[in-house]
Amino acid sequence: MTPTNDAGFVDLLTRCAARDPDRIYARYCGVPVSYGDIERSSSAFAAHLRARGLKPGDRVAVMMRNSVATIAIVFGLARAGVAWIPVNAQQRGEGLRYLLTHPQPKLILADADLAELVEDALAGTTAPPILKQGAELDAILGSVAGFDEPAPAPDDVFAIMYTSGTTGRPKGVVVSHRMLRLAAEGVGRVSAAKSGEVFFVWEPLYHIGGAQLLPLPMIRDVTLAMVDRFSASRFWSQVKAEGATHIHHLGGILQILLKQPEGPLDRSHGARISWGGGCPADIWPLFRDRFGIEIRECYGMTEASSITTCNDNGVVGSVGKPMPWFTVRLLRPDGTPVATAERGEIVVETDIPGAIFPGYLDNPEATAKALRGGALHTGDLGSWDTEGNLFFHGRMTDSVRCKGENVSAWEVEHVAAEHEDIEDCAMIGVASDVGEQDIKLFVKPRAGATLDEAALSDWLGARLAPYQNPRYIAFVDEFERTASQRIMKHRLSPRLDDAWDRAAAAAVG
Repeated sequence: MTPTNDAGFVDLLTRCAARDPDRIYARYCGVPVSYGDIERSSSAFAAHLRARGLKPGDRVAVMMRNSVATIAIVFGLARAGVAWIPVNAQQRGEGLRYLLTHPQPKLILADADLAELVEDALAGTTAPPILKQGAELDAILGSVAGFDEPAPAPDDVFAIMYTSGTTGRPKGVVVSHRMLRLAAEGVGRVSAAKSGEVFFVWEPLYHIGGAQLLPLPMIRDVTLAMVDRFSASRFWSQVKAEGATHIHHLGGILQILLKQPEGPLDRSHGARISWGGGCPADIWPLFRDRFGIEIRECYGMTEASSITTCNDNGVVGSVGKPMPWFTVRLLRPDGTPVATAERGEIVVETDIPGAIFPGYLDNPEATAKALRGGALHTGDLGSWDTEGNLFFHGRMTDSVRCKGENVSAWEVEHVAAEHEDIEDCAMIGVASDVGEQDIKLFVKPRAGATLDEAALSDWLGARLAPYQNPRYIAFVDEFERTASQRIMKHRLSPRLDDAWDRAAAAAVG
Protein backbone atom coordinates (compact mmCIF):
# COMPACT_ATOMS: atom_id res chain seq x y z
CA MET A 1 0.00 0.00 0.00
CA THR A 2 1.19 3.51 -0.85
CA PRO A 3 -0.56 6.09 1.34
CA THR A 4 -1.70 9.17 -0.56
CA ASN A 5 -4.80 10.74 0.96
CA ASP A 6 -4.98 9.19 4.45
CA ALA A 7 -1.26 9.64 4.98
CA GLY A 8 -1.02 10.12 8.72
CA PHE A 9 -1.06 7.53 11.49
CA VAL A 10 -2.95 9.04 14.44
CA ASP A 11 -6.33 7.97 13.03
CA LEU A 12 -5.00 4.42 12.73
CA LEU A 13 -4.58 4.23 16.50
CA THR A 14 -8.01 5.60 17.35
CA ARG A 15 -9.71 3.30 14.82
CA CYS A 16 -7.87 0.20 16.07
CA ALA A 17 -8.68 1.04 19.69
CA ALA A 18 -12.35 1.59 18.87
CA ARG A 19 -12.58 -1.66 16.92
CA ASP A 20 -10.74 -3.96 19.35
CA PRO A 21 -9.46 -2.19 22.50
CA ASP A 22 -8.17 -5.41 24.10
CA ARG A 23 -6.01 -6.40 21.15
CA ILE A 24 -2.30 -6.40 22.01
CA TYR A 25 -0.33 -3.63 20.35
CA ALA A 26 3.03 -4.41 21.96
CA ARG A 27 4.80 -6.13 24.83
CA TYR A 28 7.43 -4.29 26.80
CA CYS A 29 9.84 -6.66 28.57
CA GLY A 30 7.06 -9.23 28.43
CA VAL A 31 4.27 -6.99 29.76
CA PRO A 32 1.39 -6.69 27.25
CA VAL A 33 0.03 -3.29 26.21
CA SER A 34 -3.32 -3.12 24.43
CA TYR A 35 -4.60 -0.64 21.86
CA GLY A 36 -7.08 0.55 24.44
CA ASP A 37 -4.25 1.20 26.92
CA ILE A 38 -2.30 3.29 24.42
CA GLU A 39 -5.39 5.15 23.25
CA ARG A 40 -6.42 6.11 26.79
CA SER A 41 -2.97 7.13 28.04
CA SER A 42 -2.06 9.05 24.87
CA SER A 43 -5.42 10.83 24.99
CA ALA A 44 -4.79 11.78 28.61
CA PHE A 45 -1.33 13.13 27.78
CA ALA A 46 -2.62 15.13 24.80
CA ALA A 47 -5.27 16.66 27.08
CA HIS A 48 -2.56 17.50 29.62
CA LEU A 49 -0.53 19.30 26.94
CA ARG A 50 -3.53 21.46 26.12
CA ALA A 51 -4.12 22.17 29.82
CA ARG A 52 -0.51 23.39 30.02
CA GLY A 53 -1.20 25.76 27.16
CA LEU A 54 0.77 23.92 24.47
CA LYS A 55 -0.60 24.44 20.97
CA PRO A 56 -0.17 22.62 17.65
CA GLY A 57 3.27 23.44 16.33
CA ASP A 58 4.88 23.77 19.76
CA ARG A 59 7.74 21.41 20.64
CA VAL A 60 8.47 19.06 23.52
CA ALA A 61 11.84 17.38 24.14
CA VAL A 62 11.73 13.83 25.49
CA MET A 63 14.83 12.23 27.03
CA MET A 64 13.38 8.85 27.95
CA ARG A 65 14.38 5.29 27.25
CA ASN A 66 11.91 2.81 25.79
CA SER A 67 8.95 2.17 28.07
CA VAL A 68 5.18 1.91 27.96
CA ALA A 69 5.04 5.53 29.13
CA THR A 70 7.31 6.63 26.27
CA ILE A 71 4.99 5.03 23.70
CA ALA A 72 1.99 6.82 25.21
CA ILE A 73 3.84 10.15 25.30
CA VAL A 74 4.88 9.95 21.65
CA PHE A 75 1.34 9.13 20.53
CA GLY A 76 -0.01 11.84 22.82
CA LEU A 77 2.28 14.45 21.30
CA ALA A 78 1.28 13.30 17.81
CA ARG A 79 -2.43 13.54 18.65
CA ALA A 80 -1.99 17.08 20.00
CA GLY A 81 0.02 18.18 16.96
CA VAL A 82 2.96 19.01 19.22
CA ALA A 83 6.36 18.21 17.71
CA TRP A 84 8.32 15.49 19.47
CA ILE A 85 12.03 16.14 19.95
CA PRO A 86 13.56 12.75 20.80
CA VAL A 87 16.80 13.07 22.77
CA ASN A 88 19.36 10.28 22.92
CA ALA A 89 19.49 9.02 26.52
CA GLN A 90 23.27 8.68 26.19
CA GLN A 91 23.80 12.41 25.59
CA ARG A 92 25.71 14.46 28.12
CA GLY A 93 27.12 17.94 28.64
CA GLU A 94 27.43 20.35 25.72
CA GLY A 95 25.90 17.91 23.24
CA LEU A 96 22.83 17.53 25.44
CA ARG A 97 22.65 21.28 26.01
CA TYR A 98 22.51 21.83 22.23
CA LEU A 99 19.70 19.31 21.71
CA LEU A 100 17.66 20.85 24.52
CA THR A 101 18.12 24.48 23.48
CA HIS A 102 18.39 24.57 19.68
CA PRO A 103 14.77 23.48 19.02
CA GLN A 104 13.41 25.75 21.80
CA PRO A 105 11.03 23.24 23.43
CA LYS A 106 8.17 24.44 25.63
CA LEU A 107 8.49 21.38 27.90
CA ILE A 108 11.08 18.67 28.64
CA LEU A 109 10.30 15.13 29.79
CA ALA A 110 13.04 12.96 31.27
CA ASP A 111 13.51 9.62 32.97
CA ALA A 112 14.02 10.14 36.71
CA ASP A 113 17.70 9.16 36.61
CA LEU A 114 18.36 11.46 33.62
CA ALA A 115 16.69 14.57 35.05
CA GLU A 116 19.84 15.76 36.84
CA LEU A 117 21.82 15.53 33.60
CA VAL A 118 19.15 17.65 31.92
CA GLU A 119 19.27 20.24 34.70
CA ASP A 120 23.07 20.38 34.62
CA ALA A 121 23.12 20.78 30.84
CA LEU A 122 20.63 23.65 31.03
CA ALA A 123 22.35 25.49 33.89
CA GLY A 124 22.59 29.19 33.11
CA THR A 125 19.83 29.12 30.51
CA THR A 126 16.18 30.07 30.64
CA ALA A 127 15.01 26.47 30.77
CA PRO A 128 11.46 25.28 30.12
CA PRO A 129 9.62 23.19 32.74
CA ILE A 130 10.97 19.67 33.27
CA LEU A 131 8.49 16.85 33.86
CA LYS A 132 10.26 13.86 35.40
CA GLN A 133 9.21 10.26 35.05
CA GLY A 134 7.53 9.30 38.33
CA ALA A 135 4.33 9.73 40.26
CA GLU A 136 3.24 12.97 38.58
CA LEU A 137 3.70 11.64 35.06
CA ASP A 138 2.08 8.32 36.00
CA ALA A 139 -0.94 10.23 37.30
CA ILE A 140 -1.19 12.22 34.07
CA LEU A 141 -1.03 9.11 31.89
CA GLY A 142 -3.48 7.29 34.13
CA SER A 143 -6.13 9.99 34.15
CA VAL A 144 -9.44 9.65 32.31
CA ALA A 145 -9.13 12.93 30.41
CA GLY A 146 -10.39 12.50 26.86
CA PHE A 147 -9.06 14.13 23.71
CA ASP A 148 -11.21 14.32 20.59
CA GLU A 149 -9.54 16.94 18.40
CA PRO A 150 -9.10 15.99 14.72
CA ALA A 151 -5.83 14.32 13.79
CA PRO A 152 -3.09 16.61 12.48
CA ALA A 153 -2.73 17.03 8.73
CA PRO A 154 -0.32 14.58 7.01
CA ASP A 155 2.31 17.26 6.43
CA ASP A 156 2.15 18.76 9.91
CA VAL A 157 5.37 18.31 11.88
CA PHE A 158 5.49 15.07 13.85
CA ALA A 159 9.08 15.29 15.11
CA ILE A 160 12.39 17.07 14.93
CA MET A 161 14.83 14.16 14.75
CA TYR A 162 18.47 15.12 15.13
CA THR A 163 20.94 13.24 12.97
CA SER A 164 23.34 10.90 14.71
CA GLY A 165 26.21 13.32 14.62
CA THR A 166 28.98 10.75 14.01
CA THR A 167 31.25 13.42 12.51
CA GLY A 168 29.87 16.74 13.70
CA ARG A 169 27.05 18.70 15.31
CA PRO A 170 23.62 17.12 14.71
CA LYS A 171 21.09 18.63 12.31
CA GLY A 172 17.38 18.65 13.15
CA VAL A 173 15.45 16.75 10.47
CA VAL A 174 11.85 17.98 10.24
CA VAL A 175 9.74 14.80 10.05
CA SER A 176 6.05 15.01 9.14
CA HIS A 177 3.22 12.64 10.05
CA ARG A 178 3.23 11.55 6.40
CA MET A 179 6.92 10.70 6.56
CA LEU A 180 6.52 8.45 9.61
CA ARG A 181 3.59 6.68 7.96
CA LEU A 182 5.68 6.13 4.82
CA ALA A 183 8.57 4.87 6.95
CA ALA A 184 6.28 2.25 8.51
CA GLU A 185 4.93 1.31 5.08
CA GLY A 186 8.54 0.90 3.97
CA VAL A 187 9.32 -1.40 6.90
CA GLY A 188 6.33 -3.53 5.97
CA ARG A 189 7.68 -3.99 2.44
CA VAL A 190 11.31 -4.57 3.44
CA SER A 191 10.44 -7.08 6.15
CA ALA A 192 7.72 -8.90 4.18
CA ALA A 193 5.63 -8.74 7.36
CA LYS A 194 2.61 -11.03 7.62
CA SER A 195 -0.43 -10.75 9.84
CA GLY A 196 0.14 -12.22 13.29
CA GLU A 197 3.94 -11.96 13.25
CA VAL A 198 6.09 -10.49 16.02
CA PHE A 199 8.82 -7.86 15.59
CA PHE A 200 11.65 -7.88 18.12
CA VAL A 201 12.42 -4.23 18.99
CA TRP A 202 15.75 -3.45 20.65
CA GLU A 203 16.33 -0.10 19.00
CA PRO A 204 15.42 3.03 21.00
CA LEU A 205 12.36 5.02 19.99
CA TYR A 206 14.49 8.18 19.99
CA HIS A 207 16.08 6.90 16.75
CA ILE A 208 14.17 6.65 13.47
CA GLY A 209 14.93 2.90 13.45
CA GLY A 210 12.67 2.52 16.48
CA ALA A 211 10.20 5.36 15.86
CA GLN A 212 9.25 4.07 12.40
CA LEU A 213 7.88 0.90 14.00
CA LEU A 214 5.21 2.70 16.02
CA PRO A 215 2.55 2.70 13.24
CA LEU A 216 3.56 -0.74 11.88
CA PRO A 217 1.22 -2.92 14.00
CA MET A 218 -1.76 -0.89 12.76
CA ILE A 219 -0.70 -1.31 9.12
CA ARG A 220 0.42 -4.95 9.02
CA ASP A 221 -1.43 -6.51 12.00
CA VAL A 222 1.83 -7.42 13.77
CA THR A 223 2.90 -7.13 17.41
CA LEU A 224 5.97 -5.34 18.75
CA ALA A 225 8.09 -7.18 21.33
CA MET A 226 10.16 -4.45 22.96
CA VAL A 227 13.15 -4.79 25.27
CA ASP A 228 15.00 -2.11 27.18
CA ARG A 229 18.26 -2.28 25.20
CA PHE A 230 20.39 -4.27 22.77
CA SER A 231 22.31 -7.12 24.42
CA ALA A 232 24.43 -9.39 22.23
CA SER A 233 24.70 -12.10 24.92
CA ARG A 234 20.94 -12.19 25.60
CA PHE A 235 19.75 -11.44 22.08
CA TRP A 236 18.66 -14.87 20.85
CA SER A 237 17.19 -15.95 24.19
CA GLN A 238 15.06 -12.78 24.18
CA VAL A 239 14.00 -13.38 20.58
CA LYS A 240 12.94 -16.92 21.39
CA ALA A 241 11.14 -15.94 24.60
CA GLU A 242 9.11 -13.32 22.72
CA GLY A 243 8.24 -15.67 19.86
CA ALA A 244 9.66 -13.09 17.47
CA THR A 245 9.63 -13.71 13.72
CA HIS A 246 11.63 -10.61 12.76
CA ILE A 247 14.79 -8.92 13.98
CA HIS A 248 16.27 -5.61 12.86
CA HIS A 249 19.90 -4.95 11.96
CA LEU A 250 21.73 -1.63 11.79
CA GLY A 251 25.40 -0.78 11.52
CA GLY A 252 27.54 -3.60 12.94
CA ILE A 253 24.79 -5.54 14.76
CA LEU A 254 25.11 -8.65 12.57
CA GLN A 255 28.89 -8.72 12.95
CA ILE A 256 28.56 -8.40 16.73
CA LEU A 257 26.11 -11.31 16.85
CA LEU A 258 28.39 -13.43 14.66
CA LYS A 259 31.24 -12.87 17.13
CA GLN A 260 29.22 -14.43 19.96
CA PRO A 261 29.98 -18.06 20.93
CA GLU A 262 28.02 -20.67 19.01
CA GLY A 263 25.13 -22.24 20.90
CA PRO A 264 21.92 -24.24 20.59
CA LEU A 265 19.84 -21.08 20.05
CA ASP A 266 21.68 -20.36 16.79
CA ARG A 267 19.08 -22.45 14.97
CA SER A 268 16.20 -22.62 17.46
CA HIS A 269 15.47 -18.91 18.00
CA GLY A 270 12.36 -18.93 15.80
CA ALA A 271 13.00 -15.77 13.77
CA ARG A 272 12.72 -16.01 9.99
CA ILE A 273 13.84 -12.59 8.73
CA SER A 274 16.49 -10.02 9.61
CA TRP A 275 15.70 -6.71 7.96
CA GLY A 276 17.61 -3.45 7.98
CA GLY A 277 20.68 -1.71 6.61
CA GLY A 278 24.41 -2.26 6.86
CA CYS A 279 24.91 -5.94 6.00
CA PRO A 280 28.17 -6.31 4.03
CA ALA A 281 28.32 -8.86 1.21
CA ASP A 282 30.81 -11.06 3.07
CA ILE A 283 28.73 -11.09 6.29
CA TRP A 284 25.46 -11.89 4.50
CA PRO A 285 26.03 -15.63 3.79
CA LEU A 286 27.82 -16.18 7.11
CA PHE A 287 24.87 -14.83 9.11
CA ARG A 288 22.26 -16.51 6.91
CA ASP A 289 23.90 -19.90 7.09
CA ARG A 290 24.77 -19.88 10.80
CA PHE A 291 21.42 -18.60 12.05
CA GLY A 292 19.14 -19.92 9.31
CA ILE A 293 17.60 -16.52 8.73
CA GLU A 294 16.73 -14.58 5.57
CA ILE A 295 18.47 -11.21 5.11
CA ARG A 296 16.29 -8.39 3.77
CA GLU A 297 18.45 -5.32 3.18
CA CYS A 298 17.43 -1.71 2.59
CA TYR A 299 18.91 1.77 2.29
CA GLY A 300 17.56 5.09 3.46
CA MET A 301 17.84 8.27 5.48
CA THR A 302 15.57 9.99 7.98
CA GLU A 303 15.38 12.85 5.47
CA ALA A 304 13.52 10.63 2.96
CA SER A 305 10.99 8.85 5.18
CA SER A 306 13.69 6.47 6.42
CA ILE A 307 13.55 3.78 3.73
CA THR A 308 14.42 4.50 0.09
CA THR A 309 15.22 1.09 -1.39
CA CYS A 310 14.39 -2.54 -0.63
CA ASN A 311 16.16 -5.77 -1.60
CA ASP A 312 13.43 -8.36 -2.15
CA ASN A 313 15.29 -10.48 -4.71
CA GLY A 314 18.12 -11.77 -2.49
CA VAL A 315 21.05 -10.32 -4.46
CA VAL A 316 23.81 -10.55 -1.86
CA GLY A 317 25.33 -7.20 -0.92
CA SER A 318 22.69 -5.09 -2.66
CA VAL A 319 20.32 -2.66 -0.98
CA GLY A 320 17.80 -3.35 -3.73
CA LYS A 321 15.56 -1.12 -5.81
CA PRO A 322 13.59 2.04 -4.97
CA MET A 323 10.30 2.07 -3.11
CA PRO A 324 7.31 2.76 -5.38
CA TRP A 325 7.21 6.37 -4.19
CA PHE A 326 10.90 7.11 -4.83
CA THR A 327 13.24 7.42 -7.82
CA VAL A 328 16.99 7.10 -7.34
CA ARG A 329 19.70 8.56 -9.55
CA LEU A 330 23.48 8.19 -9.18
CA LEU A 331 25.33 11.31 -10.24
CA ARG A 332 28.91 12.35 -10.83
CA PRO A 333 30.18 15.63 -9.31
CA ASP A 334 29.26 17.40 -12.57
CA GLY A 335 25.64 16.21 -12.28
CA THR A 336 25.75 13.62 -15.07
CA PRO A 337 24.53 10.04 -14.51
CA VAL A 338 27.10 7.33 -13.83
CA ALA A 339 27.55 4.22 -15.93
CA THR A 340 26.85 0.69 -14.67
CA ALA A 341 29.30 -0.26 -11.86
CA GLU A 342 30.55 3.34 -11.61
CA ARG A 343 30.12 5.06 -8.27
CA GLY A 344 28.10 8.23 -7.86
CA GLU A 345 26.18 10.23 -5.29
CA ILE A 346 22.79 8.76 -4.37
CA VAL A 347 20.11 11.35 -5.24
CA VAL A 348 16.49 10.69 -4.26
CA GLU A 349 13.33 12.09 -5.88
CA THR A 350 9.66 11.41 -5.20
CA ASP A 351 6.23 11.66 -6.83
CA ILE A 352 4.51 12.05 -3.44
CA PRO A 353 4.86 15.63 -2.19
CA GLY A 354 6.05 15.49 1.41
CA ALA A 355 7.81 12.12 1.20
CA ILE A 356 11.13 13.99 1.33
CA PHE A 357 11.70 16.27 4.31
CA PRO A 358 11.14 20.04 4.01
CA GLY A 359 14.50 20.90 5.57
CA TYR A 360 16.67 21.04 8.69
CA LEU A 361 15.39 23.10 11.60
CA ASP A 362 16.84 26.64 11.50
CA ASN A 363 19.70 25.53 9.25
CA PRO A 364 19.15 27.00 5.78
CA GLU A 365 22.74 26.35 4.68
CA ALA A 366 22.53 22.60 5.34
CA THR A 367 19.03 22.48 3.85
CA ALA A 368 20.19 24.15 0.63
CA LYS A 369 23.07 21.70 0.35
CA ALA A 370 20.80 18.66 0.79
CA LEU A 371 17.73 19.79 -1.18
CA ARG A 372 18.45 20.91 -4.73
CA GLY A 373 15.84 21.11 -7.45
CA GLY A 374 13.35 19.15 -5.37
CA ALA A 375 15.78 16.22 -4.97
CA LEU A 376 17.61 14.98 -1.87
CA HIS A 377 21.38 14.83 -2.36
CA THR A 378 22.29 12.25 0.26
CA GLY A 379 26.07 12.53 0.34
CA ASP A 380 26.22 8.73 0.05
CA LEU A 381 27.96 6.73 -2.68
CA GLY A 382 26.25 4.00 -4.66
CA SER A 383 26.56 1.98 -7.85
CA TRP A 384 24.21 0.00 -10.10
CA ASP A 385 24.63 -3.54 -11.38
CA THR A 386 23.34 -4.58 -14.79
CA GLU A 387 19.94 -5.51 -13.32
CA GLY A 388 19.35 -2.12 -11.68
CA ASN A 389 20.19 -3.22 -8.14
CA LEU A 390 21.75 -0.53 -5.95
CA PHE A 391 24.94 -1.13 -3.97
CA PHE A 392 25.95 1.18 -1.12
CA HIS A 393 29.59 2.30 -0.73
CA GLY A 394 29.55 4.56 2.32
CA ARG A 395 29.54 8.30 2.94
CA MET A 396 31.30 10.55 0.45
CA THR A 397 32.78 12.49 3.36
CA ASP A 398 33.90 9.44 5.37
CA SER A 399 37.13 8.96 3.49
CA VAL A 400 40.80 9.81 3.85
CA ARG A 401 43.22 11.17 1.25
CA CYS A 402 46.31 8.99 1.69
CA LYS A 403 49.27 8.64 -0.64
CA GLY A 404 47.36 10.33 -3.44
CA GLU A 405 44.37 8.00 -3.15
CA ASN A 406 40.92 8.37 -1.63
CA VAL A 407 40.48 5.65 1.00
CA SER A 408 36.92 4.79 2.01
CA ALA A 409 36.53 4.17 5.74
CA TRP A 410 33.65 1.83 4.95
CA GLU A 411 35.88 -0.47 2.87
CA VAL A 412 38.76 -0.61 5.37
CA GLU A 413 36.46 -1.20 8.34
CA HIS A 414 34.63 -4.05 6.66
CA VAL A 415 37.88 -5.84 5.88
CA ALA A 416 39.17 -5.36 9.44
CA ALA A 417 35.86 -6.58 10.90
CA GLU A 418 36.42 -9.95 9.20
CA HIS A 419 39.23 -10.73 11.67
CA GLU A 420 37.97 -13.36 14.09
CA ASP A 421 39.34 -11.54 17.15
CA ILE A 422 37.86 -8.11 16.30
CA GLU A 423 34.39 -7.28 17.63
CA ASP A 424 34.20 -3.82 16.04
CA CYS A 425 36.43 -1.13 14.55
CA ALA A 426 36.50 2.39 13.16
CA MET A 427 38.85 4.29 10.87
CA ILE A 428 39.68 8.01 10.85
CA GLY A 429 42.21 10.21 9.09
CA VAL A 430 45.01 11.81 11.15
CA ALA A 431 47.81 14.26 10.48
CA SER A 432 50.65 12.99 8.30
CA ASP A 433 54.27 14.07 8.39
CA VAL A 434 54.38 13.93 4.58
CA GLY A 435 51.27 15.83 3.42
CA GLU A 436 47.69 14.62 3.11
CA GLN A 437 46.65 12.18 5.87
CA ASP A 438 47.50 8.87 7.47
CA ILE A 439 45.01 6.22 8.54
CA LYS A 440 44.33 5.38 12.18
CA LEU A 441 42.30 2.28 12.97
CA PHE A 442 40.57 1.83 16.33
CA VAL A 443 39.88 -1.76 17.31
CA LYS A 444 37.69 -3.29 20.00
CA PRO A 445 38.94 -6.87 20.53
CA ARG A 446 36.47 -9.70 20.99
CA ALA A 447 35.98 -10.70 24.63
CA GLY A 448 38.77 -13.04 25.71
CA ALA A 449 40.85 -12.43 22.58
CA THR A 450 44.49 -11.35 22.56
CA LEU A 451 45.53 -9.17 19.64
CA ASP A 452 49.00 -8.04 18.60
CA GLU A 453 49.26 -4.80 16.61
CA ALA A 454 52.09 -5.96 14.37
CA ALA A 455 50.40 -9.26 13.55
CA LEU A 456 47.12 -7.47 12.88
CA SER A 457 48.89 -5.00 10.60
CA ASP A 458 50.39 -7.90 8.61
CA TRP A 459 46.95 -9.52 8.38
CA LEU A 460 45.43 -6.29 7.08
CA GLY A 461 48.33 -5.76 4.68
CA ALA A 462 47.55 -9.07 3.00
CA ARG A 463 43.96 -7.96 2.36
CA LEU A 464 44.20 -4.24 1.66
CA ALA A 465 46.03 -2.14 -0.91
CA PRO A 466 49.23 -0.64 0.53
CA TYR A 467 47.70 2.85 0.65
CA GLN A 468 44.67 1.45 2.55
CA ASN A 469 46.65 -0.31 5.29
CA PRO A 470 46.38 1.75 8.52
CA ARG A 471 49.62 3.27 9.77
CA TYR A 472 48.27 3.56 13.31
CA ILE A 473 46.36 0.95 15.34
CA ALA A 474 44.77 1.70 18.71
CA PHE A 475 42.91 -0.79 20.91
CA VAL A 476 39.82 0.40 22.82
CA ASP A 477 37.65 -1.21 25.50
CA GLU A 478 34.46 0.32 24.12
CA PHE A 479 33.22 2.82 21.55
CA GLU A 480 30.90 5.72 22.18
CA ARG A 481 27.86 5.06 20.00
CA THR A 482 24.82 6.77 18.59
CA ALA A 483 21.28 5.52 19.19
CA SER A 484 21.60 3.27 16.14
CA GLN A 485 24.83 1.74 17.49
CA ARG A 486 27.00 3.63 15.03
CA ILE A 487 30.40 4.64 16.35
CA MET A 488 30.77 8.36 17.10
CA LYS A 489 33.92 9.01 15.12
CA HIS A 490 34.28 12.62 16.18
CA ARG A 491 34.92 11.33 19.71
CA LEU A 492 37.90 9.22 18.61
CA SER A 493 41.36 10.54 19.44
CA PRO A 494 43.33 12.02 16.50
CA ARG A 495 46.57 11.87 18.53
CA LEU A 496 49.54 10.01 17.12
CA ASP A 497 51.23 9.13 20.42
CA ASP A 498 48.50 6.86 21.82
CA ALA A 499 48.65 4.17 19.13
CA TRP A 500 50.97 1.60 17.60
CA ASP A 501 52.82 3.08 14.59
CA ARG A 502 53.62 0.78 11.66
CA ALA A 503 56.23 3.17 10.26
CA ALA A 504 58.02 3.47 13.62
CA ALA A 505 57.98 -0.32 14.05
CA ALA A 506 59.48 -0.79 10.59
CA ALA A 507 62.21 1.76 11.33
CA VAL A 508 63.15 -0.08 14.52
CA GLY A 509 63.08 -3.42 12.79
